Amino acid sequence: MIKQIPSKEIKNYIKNNPKCVLLDVRTEEEWNEGKPDGDKIGLKTYFLSLQFKGQILNQNFVKEFQNLKINQDYEILISCGTGGRSQRAAEVLSVEGYKCSNISDGFLGNNENIGWKANNLPIK
Repeated sequence: MIKQIPSKEIKNYIKNNPKCVLLDVRTEEEWNEGKPDGDKIGLKTYFLSLQFKGQILNQNFVKEFQNLKINQDYEILISCGTGGRSQRAAEVLSVEGYKCSNISDGFLGNNENIGWKANNLPIK
């Protein structure tokens, strides 16, 4: 089961779990509208699309993720727009042996929580 972490809890979570990195799996078009800047809160940040514009799945997602050379001792906190794609990415990477958690409200928020951006977490 993938752990669910709302954006508002991220700072406290990484304070208690310092071996984490952030992976944003949105599309390049979405990144152009703003990106989380986890580096400003001590969270090394990576960007790798799970799918491309038009809902086309990135068939090389796992290989491209492995090419990032993230140590498997680190927990991967995964984010997308609203929490759906990041959940799928967390499930995929968990099968590969990575410890993953889903940022459940993503960058923009969803019906339950307001998201990274509205929680005034750093963006670039």
